[in-house]
Amino acid sequence: MANKGAAANLSGRLAAWRAQVPRETWTRLAALALVTLLIVFALFAAWQAWVIAGVEQSRDAVKVAQKRAVAQLDQVLAHERASVTKALAFPAVQQALAAGDYAGAATRAKALLPHAQAVTFYDPSLSALTNVDYGKFGFAKAAQLMALQSGQGQPHVSVARNPRGHVLSLALPVDDAHHGVVAYAWLTWPTGLLVTPFRQMATAGGRLTLRLGQGDDALVLAAHGRGDSVPDAAPGLALRGSHLVVAAAAPRAPVVLPGQWLVSAALALLALIGAGVLLWRRFRPEAPLVLSKEEEELPVSVSKSASPAKVAAPAAVPVAVDPYIFRAYDIRGVVGPQLSVPVAHALGQAIGAVMREKQLSEIVVGRDGRLSGPELAGALSDGLREAGIDVIDIGMATTPMVYFAGFQLNTGSGVAVTGSHNPPDQNGFKIVIGGETLSEAAITDLCLRIQEGKLPTGGKGGYRQVDLLDDYIDRITSDVQVERPIKVVVDAGNGVGGMVGPRLLEGIGCEVVPLFCEVDGQFPNHHPDPSNPANLEDLKRAIVEHGADIGVAYDGDADRLGVVTREGEIIFPDRVLMLFARDVLSRDPGATVIYDVKCTGHLGPQVLAAGGSPLMWRTGHSLIKAKMRETNAALAGEMSGHFFFRERWYGFDDGVYASARLLEILAGDLDGRTPEAIFATLPKGVSTPELKITMQEGENHPFIERFQQEATFDGARLTTIDGVRADWPDGWGLVRASNTTPVLVLRFDAENEAALERIKQVFREQLKTVEPSLEPGF
Repeated sequence: MANKGAAANLSGRLAAWRAQVPRETWTRLAALALVTLLIVFALFAAWQAWVIAGVEQSRDAVKVAQKRAVAQLDQVLAHERASVTKALAFPAVQQALAAGDYAGAATRAKALLPHAQAVTFYDPSLSALTNVDYGKFGFAKAAQLMALQSGQGQPHVSVARNPRGHVLSLALPVDDAHHGVVAYAWLTWPTGLLVTPFRQMATAGGRLTLRLGQGDDALVLAAHGRGDSVPDAAPGLALRGSHLVVAAAAPRAPVVLPGQWLVSAALALLALIGAGVLLWRRFRPEAPLVLSKEEEELPVSVSKSASPAKVAAPAAVPVAVDPYIFRAYDIRGVVGPQLSVPVAHALGQAIGAVMREKQLSEIVVGRDGRLSGPELAGALSDGLREAGIDVIDIGMATTPMVYFAGFQLNTGSGVAVTGSHNPPDQNGFKIVIGGETLSEAAITDLCLRIQEGKLPTGGKGGYRQVDLLDDYIDRITSDVQVERPIKVVVDAGNGVGGMVGPRLLEGIGCEVVPLFCEVDGQFPNHHPDPSNPANLEDLKRAIVEHGADIGVAYDGDADRLGVVTREGEIIFPDRVLMLFARDVLSRDPGATVIYDVKCTGHLGPQVLAAGGSPLMWRTGHSLIKAKMRETNAALAGEMSGHFFFRERWYGFDDGVYASARLLEILAGDLDGRTPEAIFATLPKGVSTPELKITMQEGENHPFIERFQQEATFDGARLTTIDGVRADWPDGWGLVRASNTTPVLVLRFDAENEAALERIKQVFREQLKTVEPSLEPGF
């Protein structure tokens, strides 16, 4: 009863309070409530319009990324198809097929197709398919071959299974000029041929899927990007000449209102108009405001009733950037005309955009000893922070120290501001994002982002400085030590390696004589490029003067190594790699060793003799590192002096670390031999250093494409993964397009001078045949 009484008392008081409040007040309160609801709805609808517009932009951006991915993968497949066509038409292959020697033909064709995993030939009747166990033979393989024979199918790249998983497959007829189809070829490639470049492509914040055919039940080879994206209703885009497609999915967004941004914008506008009408009707003044004649003549800006104007923020203006500086492996150009503070700042924003798409938030920045380094590194860091990325600045450091910091600090990302071995007025950037060194399409993507002004702003990334030199040296000296004293001259060429090399080599037990180890961005003594023999003359003299056992040299950012003996012999990097391979394979038998197309023909047999698996690949530190990840290789090297150890190390190129491993081998020889005696066990022919033919900007790559199509080399085994390399039993020659400068790079190696001159003459003739105005100059 008491509760009922209290409730009645409260109800009475509320009724009395309502009676005391004027009706006009209630009307105004209701109007205010409705206005508030309309404004809230208008804001919500405007936000929905913005989200929907963003979704549409994202869809468009993802579709552009999808088309770029298809175009790039089309190029990969077209290149492989061209190589296959050329290999199947090779005289030795045709002769073996004509003789019915299918196994011999397969062996010859496989030698011409380094990317192919398997090559098999079948007779035109496909008798091998008679009474065959298709489960073991392969249903997909049989279907492709029989479709060709029946004329119902076209030679399309597809996917098949083998005991190790899925492979790319292609069946096609082999014709000759007189008998029509003489055989059917079946070829397979690792899926990594497409999957590896596909995973490095930009997704524009969405998701791309490489799969076999259309439909949700299609076989997925790889997916890249955000996992919560919404698949596009449109079918995937097919790769030319294949059953493979690239499907796109846009980022998922919280859309509640109808999926047209104009509809949501219109609803927002109507709600605002309704709110405005209610406010005007309820709170308009009793009499109109009349301005005096003097007030009417006043400018709005000085009228007492005028509110300050709100100036809209200017639209983002794309930074003018020279696309030439975006090279195959890094970004590099002349400071001032090509590389400036605005360009470095925009590059930081572009890198930050890629990191945000990959959900990465922290990056290491280091710089070499060039005079422009502090300014460019600072602008780069500012751009990264504006993109919302936290920056860890390790200051002056070798490029390998930046890579090391990515592992040590668990960021997986880093940028080395370095001009490497280029002249003092140049600088550049080597970039790692999420453990992958950017190259080719990924670097081009950064250029496009800057040119289009698609750069994140308004972020507040953190910044801290860390000194990692002691950690770097401790990590190496705790694993590498020399077993007996060895005296070494270290020539850093006034590059940043001078602050690291002598201290590290002393730490592993060597007696060190430093030469030009004072860091000086002007490089006053000689150019820091050990691949040029002229830059090693000072080192040769210092070895003799100080009675040293060996001499080592680094390039400007210390990711490359040069070696000179006490007798003044330059040990070319491909021979140094033989020594590294023997050492690594003694502990890791069967491991893959990768080398680039510029290396000697003796290297492959040496790796095989040491119990390893040799693999020739394209030139370029970022390309080599990507191939190492794909093949799980233990060791790799380039003729330019880059060495990559995954055995006992992290897999990145490091000239200072490589010199420590070399000295460990030389000082640990069980027979106590001198370095000269050890190097004498490595086969050596007669060879040239890198020869260069200068061309106009942009001409070298088209020339190589023509050269691959038009040049002929009788009796040679051709490799076209990077330019054209022709191998004969007594030597080889190579011409390729440099990816950093507008030149053709050539190298020749043979058993003797006569063979070397013969091979050089063949290349001279072929170069002149393709371009009569060209002057080889060798």
